[in-house]
Amino acid sequence: MRATFRTLIDRFNLVAFVRDRHDHALSVVRWALLLVPMAAMVGTLCAAFLWSLDAATKARLDHPWLLYLLPLGGAAIALLYHRLGRSVEAGNNLIVEQIHAPGGGVPLRMAPLVFLGTIATHLFGGSAGREGTAVQLGGSLASAVASRFRLDPPSVRILLMAGVAAGFGAVFGTPLAGAVFALEVLAAGRVEYAGIVPCLLAALVGDWTCHAWGIHHTPYHIATAGAVGSALVVEPLLLAKAALAGVLFGVAGLAFAEANHALGGLLKARIPYGPARAALGGVLVIALVWITGTRGYLGLGVWSAVPGDPTIVGFFTGPVDPWSWALKMLFTVVTLSAGFKGGEVTPLFFIGAALGNALGGLLGAPIDLFAGLGFVAVFAGAANTPLACTIMGIELFGATHAVPIAVACFVAYICSGHNGIYLSQRIAVPKRASRLSAGAVTLREARAARLAQGVRHQDAAPDLLAAQPD
Repeated sequence: MRATFRTLIDRFNLVAFVRDRHDHALSVVRWALLLVPMAAMVGTLCAAFLWSLDAATKARLDHPWLLYLLPLGGAAIALLYHRLGRSVEAGNNLIVEQIHAPGGGVPLRMAPLVFLGTIATHLFGGSAGREGTAVQLGGSLASAVASRFRLDPPSVRILLMAGVAAGFGAVFGTPLAGAVFALEVLAAGRVEYAGIVPCLLAALVGDWTCHAWGIHHTPYHIATAGAVGSALVVEPLLLAKAALAGVLFGVAGLAFAEANHALGGLLKARIPYGPARAALGGVLVIALVWITGTRGYLGLGVWSAVPGDPTIVGFFTGPVDPWSWALKMLFTVVTLSAGFKGGEVTPLFFIGAALGNALGGLLGAPIDLFAGLGFVAVFAGAANTPLACTIMGIELFGATHAVPIAVACFVAYICSGHNGIYLSQRIAVPKRASRLSAGAVTLREARAARLAQGVRHQDAAPDLLAAQPD
């Protein structure tokens, strides 16, 4: 009797196990049927976008007079957004908000609007990036797929994260970093493991599809000897220099984000009408070109047909360039604050590589290595994504340099404070002890609280001075 009972229990457990595996297999098949076509579409759009971006850059270099159409082009795109795209003006922040709290979804019109807006920015000479476009292409397509199949909110969150991963992985050719970026960018100090496999699959498919269309990404090479790979034991001084540079990379990321938010807020307050604001931004960029006497800080800055122009590739080979990082920051902040479309990441790559180049010369460190550290670490500080940026550095520069890359990215993340380029990002784990409520506060709310506290201190200053004895 006891043996029969035990047999029944074992059989029941086996049936439950088989049923559980069957349900799991069906879930995997369902997700694959959703993710693979969606990620392939994102990869295809990213390929078309990168091809168009390259064509626009070449046209601008071949026809320098296009720069003088920048105010008109910016006003036209801003007018298009004013008429048709008010619901998607938040860009990447809208996608982050929808992942946190799925609601109205991400309108599909975001894809064509940001595509056209970014191409126009680069055609006429604005200083902007491309990751914002790729992420918004992925997010808007993922939202459309989720709406078409009427997915529940938890599934919508995962699909949106997968769309972000596909866009990021495809546009930079770094699928592992794209997957981790989509999981890490939502909240500072936390990784959303619920979407880890869907995001990896989407990033891989997006990247494969982009390559299948014949798109090739710019290679970066660090020629410094491979001994750096064991720097924890062999070269502790080099790691100390990487950590010191990481502090400055984090401060640079913080400065970029805060300058962008401050100038953008000021321009919106003074010039509420978007087309007029963009036109003014175009005039300011042209004025900066005349003041600096160079067009080297326009566009992406990855490469240039003009000998002597500062480029990301050039920072890996020298010579030491002490100020290009600051000038690129100025050009980009003016462009993006005025409402031009694109992204912040590639300019951050430029700023970081240029700053790393300068610090390498100052610290007596390998210039190519420190250009690579800055390339990823300034982005890590500005986006609060140290893990994704460390993985990106390994994908781009090789695992030999993993330790100094990690040191620079982690230190930059800590030193950038509770600020960043994505204000809808939440603070899951504060970087330092503060009054911020972990998990419930966004960077936008944290920034508003700091500004309000600063105003209170300014208001209190006259009272404090009056109370001082003569």
